[in-house]
Amino acid sequence: MTTSTETPETATKLTGVVLSDPAAAKVKALIDQEGRDDLRLRIAVQPGGCSGLRYQLFFDERALDGDVVADFSGVQVVTDRMSAPYLGGAVIDFVDTIENQGFTIDNPNAQGSCACGDSFN
Repeated sequence: MTTSTETPETATKLTGVVLSDPAAAKVKALIDQEGRDDLRLRIAVQPGGCSGLRYQLFFDERALDGDVVADFSGVQVVTDRMSAPYLGGAVIDFVDTIENQGFTIDNPNAQGSCACGDSFN
């Protein structure tokens, strides 16, 4: 298995994924809670949901062939080569307000999404 490790600027151009500073801080805090230093945030697109595609964000220690790895404020973000075209320009943020808490994905490639926001096309 090989991985491609790039600078944040280069990786962002390749994957188009941007992790905001608040999202990077939250991911780092969650990884620290796990007590492991081998975890990275994997962002993937999978078939499913009412609109056809859905996002997956999860911690992963694996390295898959063709992975593109970027570093955002000390957090490694991994995107597989099949998901990268769907995530070009996507911004992952973390919101913590009285009304909402959680990760959000603003993806300019999504032409539409379902009412619950869990899937897109």
